[in-house]
Amino acid sequence: MTARILHAVSLALVLLLAPASIANAAAGPVDMAPINAMDRAAFVVKFGAIFEKSPWVAEKAWEKRPFANLDDMHAAMVAVAKNATAEQQLALLQSHPDLAGKEAQAGTMTASSVAEQASAGLNSLSAAELAELTHLNAAYKAKFGFPFIIAVRMHTKEGIFSEFRRRLQNDTQAEFANDLQNVYIITRLRLNKLLNAS
Repeated sequence: MTARILHAVSLALVLLLAPASIANAAAGPVDMAPINAMDRAAFVVKFGAIFEKSPWVAEKAWEKRPFANLDDMHAAMVAVAKNATAEQQLALLQSHPDLAGKEAQAGTMTASSVAEQASAGLNSLSAAELAELTHLNAAYKAKFGFPFIIAVRMHTKEGIFSEFRRRLQNDTQAEFANDLQNVYIITRLRLNKLLNAS
């Protein structure tokens, strides 16, 4: 029981501190003037893919301009997702591909998902690893009704497998929250990458 409590506390600290550490990964301040000057259509074209196949998040967040900085902009996007209906949140989770799943095999994942999964070596699994991940994906979706989502850039391949097995023991409410929290981390990393590259 003590180990579980310690793990819960450490996970809470990671989730609490993650946004700050992720924000610090951005290469210097971003000039927000051009972003704030965008009309809705241009903003959605630029940032609509930050939340996986869910441009409605960027479209709604645009209404919160002007953004003081990148933290403010991401917070506006996260607020849209947090204030969405349970059905919209479920659709957001279900828009994410399985790790090394059918979409990866078929080459139909988004460019962001391809790069993220490759960063953890999920594109070069052994036959045994792929078989285990296929089993874990199926078990997770059968239990919860949405895919396992993890910010793979923050984990090693071994860490991902470990988290997958651990989180399978949780209840649906906990995993819905875990998935959403990981979406928020993923989207901040994507936002940093997009703006650093442009």
